[in-house]
Amino acid sequence: MNNLVMCVFFALLALPVQAGSRVLATGGATTIEGSAGGGIVPWAVINGYGSDDEWSVQAFGSRVGVDDFTLHSAGVGLSFDNRWELSYARQQFKLDTIGGQLRQDIVGVKYRLAGQLLYTSLPQISLGLQYKRHLDFELPSLVGAHSRSGVDLYLAASKVWLDAIAGRNLLLNGTIRATQANQTGLLGFGNADQQRHQLMFEGSAALLLTHHLAVGVEFRQKPNRLAFADEQHWRDVFVAWFVNPNLSVTAAYVDLGDIAGLPSQQGWYLSLEGSW
Repeated sequence: MNNLVMCVFFALLALPVQAGSRVLATGGATTIEGSAGGGIVPWAVINGYGSDDEWSVQAFGSRVGVDDFTLHSAGVGLSFDNRWELSYARQQFKLDTIGGQLRQDIVGVKYRLAGQLLYTSLPQISLGLQYKRHLDFELPSLVGAHSRSGVDLYLAASKVWLDAIAGRNLLLNGTIRATQANQTGLLGFGNADQQRHQLMFEGSAALLLTHHLAVGVEFRQKPNRLAFADEQHWRDVFVAWFVNPNLSVTAAYVDLGDIAGLPSQQGWYLSLEGSW
């Protein structure tokens, strides 16, 4: 977590517990790309707990450790009116076995188009955009990436069903993403022959065991454009603890498949989020 995000994060935790008027856990967690959702999939939810005419500010830090790589993500976000979400994230992808690191910045915006997570029969539907810019493009260019920057567009639908399973509430989310990114942008964007966006599916399911605790699974479909190595889909199984409206902790087992020719990248994910 960089110094600026650390300062914001601990400042948020020092503030009183008055993060907004929405129900606990309805802001989700923060993905590795800075958008509200699970760990690897953005949901239609707007981060934080601000409702109509209320603001919310977030800061997060996360770590993914698999066999040959480590990904650190940190960022901040701002949401308003339970309709707009702005986010920024810096990712550092350490090549533990090969040596070196890859970094990218991600600026995101999300807008709730229709529906609400709890109070309407229509699912909450949001449109999101993520602008990604690679900061260490030499290695991605050597393995065939066409560009150091790209834009992801996604449409997400999320809905909570009350008393769905054994009296517990169930959240389901589906996301369609249009992307040019190789390994979410960590290996650049497109290749010499193909720069067009491809449509990918992402999904999540979470069971709220209590008002503070949720367990769930996620799946993220990935494109496969770089000839030097196959890119495989991502999966995780997570536990999220919403301590109070100011603090949440998410842990997960992750399976990222083969990355850069190194097989079966499996390991753990941990994220902390402060909100006010």
